[in-house]
Amino acid sequence: MSAKLSTWFVGDGIGGLYCKQHSNVRFFLSHRPLPASCKMRRNYSSQLKRQQLKKASHERISTNADFQSNGDEESETENTSIINVPILSQQVISDDDVETSIDVEHSDVKEWSGSMAPDEPKSLAIKVDGEEQLSGVQSEDLVGMIRYAEKNILLLNQARVCALQDLEKIVAEKEELQGEINVLERRLAETDARIKVAAEEKIRVELMEDQLENLRSELAHRGVTEGSQLDMYDNHDKLLNHEASMLHDNSFSSLLTKELSSLREENIFLKNDIEVLKVELRDVKNTDERVLMLEKERSSLESALKDLESKLSVSQEDVSKLSTLKVEYKDLWEKVENLQVLLDKATKQADQAITVLQQNQELRKKVDKLEESLDEANVYKLSSEKLQQYNELMQQKIKLLEDRLQRSDEDISSYVQLYQESVKEFQETLNSLKEESKKRALDEPVNDMPWEFWSHLLLIIDGWLLEKKITIDDAKMLREMLRKRDGRIRDAYMVCKEKNEREAITTFLGLTSSPSCPGLHVIHIAAEMAPVAKVGGLGDVVCGLSKALQKRGHLVEIVLPKYDCMQYDRIHDLRALDVVVESYFAGRLFKNKIWVGTVEGLPVYFIEPHHPDKLFWRGQLYGEHDDFKRFSFFSRAALELLLQSGKKPDIIHCHDWQTAFVAPLYWDLYAPKGLNSARICFTCHNFEYQGTAPASELGHCGLDVHQLNRPDRMQDNSAHDRVNPVKGGVVFSNIVTTVSPTYAQEVRTAEGGRGLHSTLNFHSKKFIGILNGIDTDIWNPGTDTFLKVQYTANDLQGKEENKEALRRHLGLFSAKVRKPMVGCITRLVPQKGVHLIRHAIYRTLELGGQFVLLGSSPVPHIQREFEGIANHFQNHDHIRLILKYDEALSHSIYAASDMFIIPSIFEPCGLTQMIAMRYGSIPIARKTGGLNDSVFDVDDDTIPLEFRNGFAFSTADEQGLNNALERAFNLYRNDPESWQKLVQKDMTVDFSWESSAAHYEELYAKSVARARATIRA
Repeated sequence: MSAKLSTWFVGDGIGGLYCKQHSNVRFFLSHRPLPASCKMRRNYSSQLKRQQLKKASHERISTNADFQSNGDEESETENTSIINVPILSQQVISDDDVETSIDVEHSDVKEWSGSMAPDEPKSLAIKVDGEEQLSGVQSEDLVGMIRYAEKNILLLNQARVCALQDLEKIVAEKEELQGEINVLERRLAETDARIKVAAEEKIRVELMEDQLENLRSELAHRGVTEGSQLDMYDNHDKLLNHEASMLHDNSFSSLLTKELSSLREENIFLKNDIEVLKVELRDVKNTDERVLMLEKERSSLESALKDLESKLSVSQEDVSKLSTLKVEYKDLWEKVENLQVLLDKATKQADQAITVLQQNQELRKKVDKLEESLDEANVYKLSSEKLQQYNELMQQKIKLLEDRLQRSDEDISSYVQLYQESVKEFQETLNSLKEESKKRALDEPVNDMPWEFWSHLLLIIDGWLLEKKITIDDAKMLREMLRKRDGRIRDAYMVCKEKNEREAITTFLGLTSSPSCPGLHVIHIAAEMAPVAKVGGLGDVVCGLSKALQKRGHLVEIVLPKYDCMQYDRIHDLRALDVVVESYFAGRLFKNKIWVGTVEGLPVYFIEPHHPDKLFWRGQLYGEHDDFKRFSFFSRAALELLLQSGKKPDIIHCHDWQTAFVAPLYWDLYAPKGLNSARICFTCHNFEYQGTAPASELGHCGLDVHQLNRPDRMQDNSAHDRVNPVKGGVVFSNIVTTVSPTYAQEVRTAEGGRGLHSTLNFHSKKFIGILNGIDTDIWNPGTDTFLKVQYTANDLQGKEENKEALRRHLGLFSAKVRKPMVGCITRLVPQKGVHLIRHAIYRTLELGGQFVLLGSSPVPHIQREFEGIANHFQNHDHIRLILKYDEALSHSIYAASDMFIIPSIFEPCGLTQMIAMRYGSIPIARKTGGLNDSVFDVDDDTIPLEFRNGFAFSTADEQGLNNALERAFNLYRNDPESWQKLVQKDMTVDFSWESSAAHYEELYAKSVARARATIRA
């Protein structure tokens, strides 16, 4: 996280006190700019100090005239130095270079009583002669000294404020480091789990090897036994046959025959047994084959074990990096403590300066008393009778004084002459300043007219240009005057109200003779703009960012498709231009009708294609089968409008995949035609939606499919026969942004990049995340007309009244005891964590709270599921589900809710949490994307107390949600005072577009400056 600093350093000293005829006081205010690394050190050059002291000791002023003239010069010098104090903006503080010190030098103030004592008799003598000026000079000296001291104290206070700001930025960097440490710890835990699984697999392999050895030994034993049995049976059979032949000749043949037959039967049985054993032997051979298979499986498991061991080594490297980060964290914490010590020193020095100021005030009182005593002495001496006795003595003194007066008259005449010359010079300077102020008054913007007035004028001028009634140069000059809100063009419009168009054009062309100043001309080409054409956050961003840039003095225009389903009542002065713009598509030229109007004070161009497919006359903005065709047509028509109108923008800003075609179209087709003044900025608001299509469809808008369907250009990273507009926007744009810093880090990983992580990493130097803002004029509980009662952070009674009003409107139970209300306004899609929203409904009921949901789902089965929940709680006292979007009701829910739940699985930015805090509803959010950049847990000790503003959880499961929800309920019920302070703090957090617009302005300016430097080179 980078922190912007505006830091300056002031050292003050009081010196040069010298008394000859009366006292004079000089101040030396030294300014020293900080280096670019934002370090402030005490390395004043001792030689410079000696030169200043030497210069001060030689400057002696003895009269009032001299003091006045030099006082003017010193005043001018001081003013100039204050104006020229360097402000170092947009410098990044590195983790290793945070070292700040503020040095305020004080010079000792000499004792005034000692310095003034020798001059008292002289002053008295001069008063006798009528030349009583010295006391006035001394008084003016003291007044000047006090004023300079007060200015120095003010500068010291400003330095203290800057130091505090620097400290806050360092603490923010500390938070970022802690976040990185948490990520590494999670990786370490995952690696430990993998190692445990590998160990279990290794044990299983060893057991299988033992079983294999047992099987082999058993098979060997079986083979030996079966062989010996077969031999025995064969020998036995032979013996029986031999005995049978012998008994045939014997007389006892009958008995032996019976025995022989029995033996033969027994032998048959034995043979059958042998056959069974053979079958078993075949089964054993099959077992050998299984053993071979087990050996192969063992080898695969061994390779897997090696892979796990390699991953273990990688995790060990991550552990070493984690330890390094911990050491850096400790160093950073020590630097923060050092900064706190330096801040305490600066506070002490400021207190010392205040003490000096008090001493100066005491000296002022002493001077007043001396003047009073001097007046009394003069009256006494003039009225005293004893003056006659000292007449002779006084005569002698008078002679001496006359000599001195003569010399002083000569000095005075020379000083008077110098004074007259300085007065003349001052008069000349004053005249020149008056002339400059008159010129500046002409150049200053006129603020008494609304933005709609200037946007209406801009559309009139562009209409004249497109209708060929004025030249491109004249239109450019008039646009620049509009950008500066020049009073002359306003006066010309007022004069021409009653004139016809030709006379009006003549009057306006009379203004083009004056020179114009360069400025940023920004054109947004987008598919949405709130409030006329809005589906999601894209419309809010286009409107909010454009308004903020317009307030910062830039010329901003927007180009939109002319949908049939727009809110036409929110467009002012809508009219069609008497011109037709032709654009190429699918091998032929199509005509486009151009409409102009103002929306929220911004000039907007609406393109209506005369295409047989009625591209934007479908009753909805997105979701058509030919969206790729519709928006590639619109992107080319928008660039054709810019080319034919002669516009020369500095920045063309396109948004999401719908207008990502602008980037390759601009460089491949329109820059060679002369529309080459702009740098392209592409913002992807959600990498989930990339608009891929078959590569052949890209050729319809005139792009070369063969050249662009390549891995380094627009070819989709997952399917080589498809093109990816978002990838084309990333590759062909000069600036690539997304809507929060954390989301910018997430999409550069394989899990979050949706296939584009390698492309984003390759183009990482031009890729940045900027947190979106909200329109604080629309979302303001103090002026919101949708609310029953308006309220502010200092008066929260209106929030309770809005809660009761919503309960009555929805039929919820109104309890006398404090019962928290949990709100949720969202699209019910998997990205938003619908399973956690469902769980939160029941958990809130268990904890004794009330739950209100506003939203619908484009996914049918999710919509049906929540319709079932809504029917179940249809008449419940504490649960209500409204499955649609209602603008007025959303404002009421924000105002009535005590807590707001945002359990997103991933969230590029999210505006809900910002709006909720604006209305005093505490967010309960998952740490992902923009939620992680805007919601900081109240119980997280690693985050400074002033930044903690809600309840956060990391895991996307019911346990994590339960923990955050229960902590919120406990704080609400057990510590109402702390809860109220948290609500008031959240309502004062600045989520306006000012900061985000400043980031975009910086990116625009740097990109334009690089382009101009390249052209000059």
